Amino acid sequence: MRSYGQYCSVAKALDVVGDRWTLLIVRELLARGPSRYTDVRSGLPGIATNLLADRLREMEAAGLVAREDAPPPVATTLFRLTDRGAALGGVIFELGRWGVPLMADYQPDDAFRGQWLRLPVRVFLADHEPDQAPSSIQVCAGDQTVVIDVDAGQVSLRLGADPDADAVISGPPPRILALFSGNLSLADAEGQGMQVTGSRKVIQRVLPRAGAPIDQQTPPR
Repeated sequence: MRSYGQYCSVAKALDVVGDRWTLLIVRELLARGPSRYTDVRSGLPGIATNLLADRLREMEAAGLVAREDAPPPVATTLFRLTDRGAALGGVIFELGRWGVPLMADYQPDDAFRGQWLRLPVRVFLADHEPDQAPSSIQVCAGDQTVVIDVDAGQVSLRLGADPDADAVISGPPPRILALFSGNLSLADAEGQGMQVTGSRKVIQRVLPRAGAPIDQQTPPR
């Protein structure tokens, strides 16, 4: 790993995390938790397997990543963030929020993974009716499916599907992001081809309200 050779905390930090793919590996482990090598790689389309192995070794040496054995009956090695690595969550959050305006540049061949919606969910969505019963929204963005859970003022995202979800939203990733960011109303999204089934009230419960500043959101801990 090359060093900038500067006595500055920014330069020192970039000596550790400035290499290509490193912060995206952090993103994946923040989104997934402890993960198999194959799961990390599936969330990083375009990375060469030898480069991923090199990056994980470097991050382990830097104290950002640790290996652990998966509990029985799964016999495999899991990679997880250490406390030091998890502390980069705020960096990922702020970098992702800074990059939101760049999402207007969408190319049809851009790769997408469902766990990448975790950041938009944190940035834009909120439980505006915390006294209501818990609810869930299944989101089908392209060929990826995730579930948004809403409960007592908290909004979270989990991977997979939920056959008992209160509502289902289906559409291309850019349309989903436009809806979540408040740049597209639910009615307009449906008018542009997004498919919505189930309770629209549950969906409206979490969508941005007019005039709600994003700056009030806090980074994940």
